[in-house]
Amino acid sequence: MSTMNISLPETMRDFIDDQVATRGFSSTSEYLRDLIRKEQDRQNLRALLLEGANSPPTGEADEAYFDGLHELARRSRTE
Repeated sequence: MSTMNISLPETMRDFIDDQVATRGFSSTSEYLRDLIRKEQDRQNLRALLLEGANSPPTGEADEAYFDGLHELARRSRTE
């Protein structure tokens, strides 16, 4: 693992210190890693959504389609 030094204004440092203290992070590094992971997830989700939006339609999103999605979600929660 490599080290990275980041310069931040005092207000941002105070904010990060507060987040570490109040949200149960053990260190500033842990908090920043969490933020980066969330941003990576957000960007991946955005790419998937754009890919889906740019893909041709494959069928009608009718009541039966959503019933199937609900059933799939129910089964995945019990597994």
